[in-house]
Amino acid sequence: MAADRSRPPRKPRPLDPARLEELALAYVARFATSGGKLEQYLIRKVRERGWEADRPADPRGIVERFVELGYLDDEAYARAKSGSLLRRGYGQRRVNQALTAAGIAEEVREEVRAGEAEERRAAVALASRRRLGPWGPPADRDVRQKQFAAMLRAGHGFDVARAVIDAATIDAAEEWAAEPEESR
Repeated sequence: MAADRSRPPRKPRPLDPARLEELALAYVARFATSGGKLEQYLIRKVRERGWEADRPADPRGIVERFVELGYLDDEAYARAKSGSLLRRGYGQRRVNQALTAAGIAEEVREEVRAGEAEERRAAVALASRRRLGPWGPPADRDVRQKQFAAMLRAGHGFDVARAVIDAATIDAAEEWAAEPEESR
């Protein structure tokens, strides 16, 4: 029997405390997330579907309970997210923006902040992946400026971008990236 296409789509039922907690649990089970992102998700769901209970919705309370139960760990999330972005070649500024958007507290962001060696490896990873500096064909001044701008947009500082883009060879760039580790 074919579905009746003339019927309007069914509107989901308004949420109550039990359904809101079920949504939260399903979200945490499916996605690696922070407390801030989970709270934003729950607030959005209440706004979209409405609320059907005597007391007001308490997304913050659900987040706090999930933290106590160990379902959420902002520090672990921040370490994983930071590591992932650094491996993809993003700089500390972009990592910090992503963690801020996820609702990670300043003290946790500082705790997971990348060291100089990690920042340099990230810059080299980006240049290698995007064929910037010594990884690409010889470039004139305009192309080098565009490469420099790409490094800055990815969250790297001026000195880091300049060191990678201006490296004479791939080996020179990789040696520069390894310097902080050798000085330990």
